[in-house]
Amino acid sequence: MISISPRNFETPGFTLLEVMVAMAIIAIALTAVLGSQSQSLSLAGEAKFSTTVSFLAQSKMAEIESEKPENLTGNSGDFGEDFPGYRWNLRIDDVTFDEPEGVSDHLKQIDLTISWEEVDQYEYRLRLYRFVPETE
Repeated sequence: MISISPRNFETPGFTLLEVMVAMAIIAIALTAVLGSQSQSLSLAGEAKFSTTVSFLAQSKMAEIESEKPENLTGNSGDFGEDFPGYRWNLRIDDVTFDEPEGVSDHLKQIDLTISWEEVDQYEYRLRLYRFVPETE
């Protein structure tokens, strides 16, 4: 006669503990993946800003350099519908030196600040010095 033990009738499967350990491992892995995805989106936004703002600053500085020296004044504005959310601020100051005399009367410091969406985190600053000759 053949004896059948109860072990022969058990179905192979996972215990509750094994399932819980597997779920914990999956949860940890998904947390790491979602965290890196969030960081990736943040870095992509930063890269987009850096690329766009450098071209906008270059364009604005070209406008400023083409202006007549007597027309240089501080101002602010935006870049229109083509670049929504981007704003610029221009400040012009006289530069003073102790030596050599007379040079500082003709030197202007031009500070250009470009920001995006009124957030201090996304701000680009550029400084230019321009020699303004005497007008006759």
